[in-house]
Amino acid sequence: GGGGGYGGFEDDKAAGPPLGPYGYFKFESGVHRVQRVPVNDVRIHTSAASVAVLPAPGDSGANADLLPSSELRIETMRASGAGGQHVNTTDSAVRITHIPTGITAAIQDERSQHKNKAKAMKLISARVRDKVLADEAKERGDAKNALLGGGDRSERIRTYNYPQDRITDHRCKESEFGISKMLAGGTNEDGVVGAFSPFLRDMERKELLAALEEEERRNSRPEPKGKKKRK
Repeated sequence: GGGGGYGGFEDDKAAGPPLGPYGYFKFESGVHRVQRVPVNDVRIHTSAASVAVLPAPGDSGANADLLPSSELRIETMRASGAGGQHVNTTDSAVRITHIPTGITAAIQDERSQHKNKAKAMKLISARVRDKVLADEAKERGDAKNALLGGGDRSERIRTYNYPQDRITDHRCKESEFGISKMLAGGTNEDGVVGAFSPFLRDMERKELLAALEEEERRNSRPEPKGKKKRK
């Protein structure tokens, strides 16, 4: 993909500046199920992948979105796996643990320990913030709102049924046909994300409106009058 795209996709009107990468992909969080028949079998095999889309802290250079260092344990180690001698002989890999929650983030993408640490800091900040928002949504009772509250990532959101050449989104109850064409569509309107996002954004708007109406109802209820004290 080009340098100006999101995750290898080119910028276009579907994923333009008003949405940004997180705004465009945020509804992809959840379990994606694939049903297919392998070439050496006649039975349908089912597999699944859990996807988490997290907003990254701002890249403006300010550290306001990052976690305080007092809550973090930072460890360095030698990177494992492919990468040649240099990767395996320097302590370039970084693992950061958020002590209050136990959430961790490990990065070994770069040869530079400094760059890996910066990436890990952003990743763990996003993960902790996501947990905080999910907990707050749960306390407010937003769990019933599949999109507004962030959804439950352990729930199946979409099925890719290859024998029927069909993709079904279980949140908006919509199906589209032509899996290969949709997967090749990138961020165009006929791509997987673009095909379902209008339905999901409409759901989000309705959930947000319902939440605002519920809050307005709660705020407009008269306070119960207290019982008069006996003299």
